[in-house]
Amino acid sequence: MPDKTELAEDRTELAEDRTLLANERTFAGWMRTGLSSVGIGLGFHALFNRMEPGWVPRAIATIFMLVGAFVFLAAQRRASKVTGRLDAHKVTAFSPVNLKLITWAMILTTVMLIASLWLLRIKPGG
Repeated sequence: MPDKTELAEDRTELAEDRTLLANERTFAGWMRTGLSSVGIGLGFHALFNRMEPGWVPRAIATIFMLVGAFVFLAAQRRASKVTGRLDAHKVTAFSPVNLKLITWAMILTTVMLIASLWLLRIKPGG
């Protein structure tokens, strides 16, 4: 029968694994929040692109998209801090490098969307 020290170590290791998995779920939740902000920006621009002056809907959409990019970055930094403090035992933890790759891919595509809003001229109403 395992002694109390071994049982305590097992429980601690399992708690760290659960915390790592919870951290990944939290990261995913924040990424969804950032994507929602980007989507709201695109939706706002699509609905109000006839507004005059024309820069107003683009500016409002840009603000929403920049908030989304900030959320992506904040999520990655927070998740990386937690991941750096804990050790995975029985689960495979998401590496901080993968968190950064996902985050910067999302930020890059958001910046590309912002650039397309300002550089491409699409006639309202087809």
